[in-house]
Amino acid sequence: MKPSGLIHIVLVLFVVVSFSSNACHAISIPEEKELGKKFIEMIERQQMLLHDPIATHMVNTVGRHILSCLPFQPFDYSFYVVNADVFNAFAGPGANIFAYRGLITSLNSIDELAGIIGHEIAHAASRHVSESIDRSKYISIGSLAGVLAGVLIGSKSGGDAAGTLIKGSLALGQTAMLAFTRENETEADEKGIMFLKESCYSPEGLLSGLMKIRESDYRGVENIPDYVKTHPGTGTRIAHVETILSGYEPSKEKLACREDLRFEMVKYRLIGLYGALEPSYAELTNLLEKDPDNAALHYGIGLIYDRKFRKTEALSHLKRALSINIFDPMILLELGRIYQENGEQEKALDVLKAVESDPVMGVMARFHEGAAHLELKNLKQAESLFNFVIEKAPLAYPAAYYNLANIMAIQNKQDFSHYYLGLFYLETGNIKNAMLHLAKALENLSDTEKLNHAKEILKKLKKEDLEEREKKSRKSRF
Repeated sequence: MKPSGLIHIVLVLFVVVSFSSNACHAISIPEEKELGKKFIEMIERQQMLLHDPIATHMVNTVGRHILSCLPFQPFDYSFYVVNADVFNAFAGPGANIFAYRGLITSLNSIDELAGIIGHEIAHAASRHVSESIDRSKYISIGSLAGVLAGVLIGSKSGGDAAGTLIKGSLALGQTAMLAFTRENETEADEKGIMFLKESCYSPEGLLSGLMKIRESDYRGVENIPDYVKTHPGTGTRIAHVETILSGYEPSKEKLACREDLRFEMVKYRLIGLYGALEPSYAELTNLLEKDPDNAALHYGIGLIYDRKFRKTEALSHLKRALSINIFDPMILLELGRIYQENGEQEKALDVLKAVESDPVMGVMARFHEGAAHLELKNLKQAESLFNFVIEKAPLAYPAAYYNLANIMAIQNKQDFSHYYLGLFYLETGNIKNAMLHLAKALENLSDTEKLNHAKEILKKLKKEDLEEREKKSRKSRF
């Protein structure tokens, strides 16, 4: 089962079960906000999100600009990148908007990304998630159990078994209630286009984005029925959007975008750092042969060579990219990182210094500077830099906790070392080790603030562990 369908099914289950006791009306705005918070916690626990500051900044900036064209909204919108090579995006409860890594790498322009994000914002602004929850309130527990079983089977054995089981379970359970309706999709497309016309992005991006969805045979899960896909009816939607945009001419007063988000560079960054290694290598090699002076392609394939442990070729392509885009901080950042990992600490520090002032990449540069200082045994500088990174972007660099643990161990501060190791394992999803090290830290931790923090985390983790054990115990009785 691919992640897009899995997440959507989990979302459906989550919202229906959470509000089954209050099924007489659609959920209120405060209830949806609370649901959104719980849903994000669930996704974070599953390590589904990609905390790449550069990609997140691009998606967030596009979303924020579109939101600036809307009237007052009752929700605080948040934008996330899902770390899966899937062509998908969706609006979750509480105005949480998700774009998949595979969506970004399949598009060709910032306008196409804006088109799809605008569509998801329209879903959230129209409260389609709340409507979907309300429509789903009559689905029986038996039907939901079948869907859940389908998810579990599909995650282990592929989509065919999952699709059959879900289809059978919901045949008597009002199946069409589990997804946005065609009317929801039409409304989101129409409102999305309206928002885009007021923004600095072209609404034609939605049309070309939809065409790419159709080209990719937009199925989040193979052979899972249409009602558990997040966006049904792509062909019909394309025809409707084409009609709306026929004769479209941008207004002379149309806003200009304030920031060049460098879509192509971000796209090939995502392919280079996170895409499947060999297919990505073949794709970028082929593209580079056709366009040998493209800095973004040299940048992307340089990152792939680094993952293949071919440092010489990696540095060669990054330097070629830098010769085309002189002083590009995105390229300098990766050059500095590779120098640092290659043991050339002084050279790394020299390169990374040029990136420190960048509002997005400055924190990233400081992490790699901290790693260089740690290797050079400059412990005070390293500790200061890692603390700065943790304050600004802990989710992006959980390894900063690990490095602080090493620094504390070198200084024979074992209580602090256990504390930071506990936080590292917590952020990377290893709850057993997190609890072990935090408990060790409590034995001798002298810092009151850190002591209370460790106690608070342990209390929460123990409560969650108890609830999970009780849940398993209840299941074993049936």
